Amino acid sequence: MTEPAVPASPGTPPAEVDLDDRLVRALLRDQHPDLADRPLALVAGGWDNATYRLGDDLAVRLPRRRVAAALLRKEQEWLPRLAARLPVPVPEPVRVGEPSAGYPWPWSVVRWIPGRSAECEELSPGQAEQFGRFLAALHEPAPDSLPRNEYRCLTLADVSPRVEQRLRRLSTMNTGLAVPLLTVRQRWQQALAASPDSLDTCVHGDLHPKNLVVDAGRLAAVLDWGDLTAGDPAIDLAAAWMLFPVDAHPAVWESYRPTEPDTVVRAAGWAVYWGVTLLDAGLAGDPPFAEIGRRTLARLCGD
Repeated sequence: MTEPAVPASPGTPPAEVDLDDRLVRALLRDQHPDLADRPLALVAGGWDNATYRLGDDLAVRLPRRRVAAALLRKEQEWLPRLAARLPVPVPEPVRVGEPSAGYPWPWSVVRWIPGRSAECEELSPGQAEQFGRFLAALHEPAPDSLPRNEYRCLTLADVSPRVEQRLRRLSTMNTGLAVPLLTVRQRWQQALAASPDSLDTCVHGDLHPKNLVVDAGRLAAVLDWGDLTAGDPAIDLAAAWMLFPVDAHPAVWESYRPTEPDTVVRAAGWAVYWGVTLLDAGLAGDPPFAEIGRRTLARLCGD
């Protein structure tokens, strides 16, 4: 969905199948022959999926690992239902691919959306209002049929042991963090004291910058919906600290909806969760992730 080509990050697990142009073209010839002769090029190799650009206006999205196949199937089922109500494009499938003798999992053909990930190109602060509108449209009551994600349908108390473990580990790294961890811990304790949510809102669940497409500063698309679930809307609202400087945050809250004070406090708590998670993981070998985590926590401490 994005360009230029993005290699897998350090530490990304190897693909469990051998993905290459020949395999993708063979799948197209077998299941969607009218698309098979278009130009084809790998543009992204992520943790779970690989993306090939197909001609000028399409892309092929294929799981790299078995665990990702169920997530892509969820996208195939739910994104067509969500797309019509969202003010930002999402990768709803225009064609669906099924497992075959040469490839064991479902795959999709989606529309190509020009741009780069928000990891590589920052969103304009003027997009804060649009981001708030996007979340307001997404955060409707979750239908009973929406699968619950055991890693995202959680309260802050549920993830507290992980946050505390990462804070302890980061506290031993006294050089180069440039983050006041005492203030981070204070924000975390404030969030734990806020009233919990009922976990019945439709949420994306994984709104970090690698999953947003930016085109000339504009929010062009939101990707990677495999973690879609019912949960606390604050888990998505936490992205305000990952994406925008603090002085742009009022535009997020005002365009979102009347927001309960405890929701904003919990959102800051989820920002702590994402910040320490990305910083901790990034310091193990993924500098871009480390920078996202560091910037998130720095914004929290300056808010």
